Amino acid sequence: MFGSLIRRKPGMTLDQGDPAFDSTTFSLSTTVPRPLERRGDDRVLPTLCIVKLSSDRGDQLMRARNVSAGGMMCEVGREVSVGDKVEIEFNSQKIPSTVIWTRDTTAGFKFDADIDLGEMLAGRKPRHGFRARPPRLDVQCKANVRVGKTYYNCDVHDISLGGMKIEPIEEYCLGKQVVVVVESLRPIKGEVRWFNERKAGIVFDDPLTFEELAEWVGKRLELATLKAAYKR
Repeated sequence: MFGSLIRRKPGMTLDQGDPAFDSTTFSLSTTVPRPLERRGDDRVLPTLCIVKLSSDRGDQLMRARNVSAGGMMCEVGREVSVGDKVEIEFNSQKIPSTVIWTRDTTAGFKFDADIDLGEMLAGRKPRHGFRARPPRLDVQCKANVRVGKTYYNCDVHDISLGGMKIEPIEEYCLGKQVVVVVESLRPIKGEVRWFNERKAGIVFDDPLTFEELAEWVGKRLELATLKAAYKR
């Protein structure tokens, strides 16, 4: 599943001149978007929105291709099934939804209740002191964090394309440049932006790509499945 998402099949041609290929399209319709759908009232953003999906099968990040007031079409990293009850985190809001169709690495999600898309899009810009943050995946793994010449062996609590939360670490690290090494990920440079009770938030200088994080999550799931099978 991850391989087909990360490496498109030979022979597939993509119209690089079509901005909808690499941008999220928004529609004022209340119907759930489907493949190859275009509407006259669409509004296109310059980059793809990354949203978080939570279900009984765990969490994953998805790329939103088309969003309407009634649902969205997304690229998924892990398989979902028609009828699955899920929760989609979009612009820091959590939307109960249902999977109503799947095709290859894409799926259609119907919101349990139509959303105010204008209000949702307005939330993309800072207002009244509120800034929507990128969706984060709850994880439990280890990371080596280098601060100057000092190394910390830390627990990772969550990770997003742009940063992670770790502990334990010391308060003097606040504002320091760091290098984070997590198994199966490239070394990541960043800065400690906040500190509280030995927990810290690191913002990456060079954010992870969707493909990098999806592949990393896939490897962790495969390893967990193998360990579970071995214990039986």
